[in-house]
Amino acid sequence: MRILVTGGAGFIGSHLCERLLSEGNEVICLDNFFTGRKQNIIHLLDDKKFELVRHDVTEPILLEVDQIYNLACPASPVHYQYNPVKTVKTSVMGMINMLGMAKRVHARILQASTSEVYGDPLIHPQTEDYFGNVNPIGLRSCYDEGKRVAETLMMDYNRQNGVDTRIVRIFNTYGERMLENDGRVVSNFVVQALRGQELTVYGDGSQTRSFCYVSDLVDGIIRLMNAEAADIHMPVNIGNPGEFTMNELAEEVGKCVGREIKIRYLPLPQDDPKQRKPNIERAKSLLDWNPKVPLAEGLEKTVNYFRALIDSPKATNTKA
Repeated sequence: MRILVTGGAGFIGSHLCERLLSEGNEVICLDNFFTGRKQNIIHLLDDKKFELVRHDVTEPILLEVDQIYNLACPASPVHYQYNPVKTVKTSVMGMINMLGMAKRVHARILQASTSEVYGDPLIHPQTEDYFGNVNPIGLRSCYDEGKRVAETLMMDYNRQNGVDTRIVRIFNTYGERMLENDGRVVSNFVVQALRGQELTVYGDGSQTRSFCYVSDLVDGIIRLMNAEAADIHMPVNIGNPGEFTMNELAEEVGKCVGREIKIRYLPLPQDDPKQRKPNIERAKSLLDWNPKVPLAEGLEKTVNYFRALIDSPKATNTKA
């Protein structure tokens, strides 16, 4: 198939492009390189089935494709709060542009939504039928509400125009090609530990997250895109239900890096969720999907990646 991946030079997008190419597809990678890096996909540029397009999804584009994976949007607080208006535009206008294309060329489209649509959840673990507890005017709302509107658009284009849509709600994901300065907890902890710094924990470290290794996530996303079921247009959680406190994660990173770690506690940011854990029963039944990579194994690969990055920053930290 001919497949478009928006945000294809980003952390998750680059792994997705790689996997789709390995399965024999033609892949168009579209990215504006705000958080994406050419270094992430440079090894794919010699593949005749791979095409790189520098473009911003907030601007219309005409392409002929069979499938669209819409991953374009900064996904860490440091980056999506840098220009919150642009973040909302990327989620909403980008979604409208991609759905318009899908409608015109009869392509199937998958939206990379997020567990952030649940906000600071009042039920635990989170199921897809939970409407969430989101602050619509908070510092995080540019991302949370942008993604919620994107889901609305996906459902309305499906109901009104018959567009073949898929929605994946992605929970915390980690692995190689994360940005070292993206402010997400795994990359923060790993980079700080490798540099011999104190690990920054917000709050008392009792808040929880569930960490899914990137290869497991990509497998789930591809399964969802290609699944056929009566209610396949409804959102699906993809994440690892293994739940860890921030203090436990810090300990795991310390073991992986092989250093005794020290923790510096700072105030909890506004609207930071206290608990986050996916219920993945829907993914299991619809997609026959289960995460396979345990945290210790995934962290080891992630630590090795960042160790190489820190040891040779000029060679590996090239931005497009």
